[in-house]
Amino acid sequence: MTMLELVAISVGNSRVHVGHFIGDEMKDNVDLVHADMAQMVEVVSRMWKESENAERRAVVVASVNDEVATRITSMLEDQLGEEVYTVGDDLPVPLTVSLDPEAIPGVDRLLCAAAAWDVLKQACIIVNAGTAITIDFIDGKGVFHGGAIAPGVQMQLDSMTNGTEALPPIEFRRPEGEPFGRNTADAMLRGAYHGARGLTWRVVEEYARAYEAFPLVVATGGDARTLYGDDELINRIIEDLELRGIALTARNALTESAELEE
Repeated sequence: MTMLELVAISVGNSRVHVGHFIGDEMKDNVDLVHADMAQMVEVVSRMWKESENAERRAVVVASVNDEVATRITSMLEDQLGEEVYTVGDDLPVPLTVSLDPEAIPGVDRLLCAAAAWDVLKQACIIVNAGTAITIDFIDGKGVFHGGAIAPGVQMQLDSMTNGTEALPPIEFRRPEGEPFGRNTADAMLRGAYHGARGLTWRVVEEYARAYEAFPLVVATGGDARTLYGDDELINRIIEDLELRGIALTARNALTESAELEE
């Protein structure tokens, strides 16, 4: 089987994650904000050059922000002189879903679910803590059933600031010390932090009740370790799960097509 060398790009609502894979092993990864577009092109170009001796290589983008993804794809195709594949449009996520016919789940949720199933091969719950917090369920046959979507912790904090006159802007971090917020900013921080953790517990319990068993719980996303690093509910934290889902999708689609061509 031909080994695929891949530059995987995940475009989120506020950040871009880039990973360099050789087969299913991630060699390098970089996390950037949208404003670092020139640096992102430089990073991808470096990874692409490092893979110039590969038998088969590709650049694949997955996005929940179409405007930014379109700009990135255009810049990279100009810079590299190569086609950039898009998850969804060009490459299907290898995942069976059980959703309403009109439902269009975010590609990030599908990729994380596909990667989790590929690793665990058993019923599991994926908690993705980023701009939003999504909590999704995959059954014991690998079928994605959807789940819950809630504001992420920074979005909650920003909403309190923007929706009031008295509450200050603060950056999310893990609260420390005694459990009482003795000033406004600390009280806001504790409310968002414990609210997100409590939400996760409640939703996971609902899924377990419906499934009549308690699945493994995997956390991912930029806030996963801050929120759940000490939480006994979470069995594993895999911060680069979406990138691994892109790599899985690319291997399934592009390696198979290469073998058919041969």
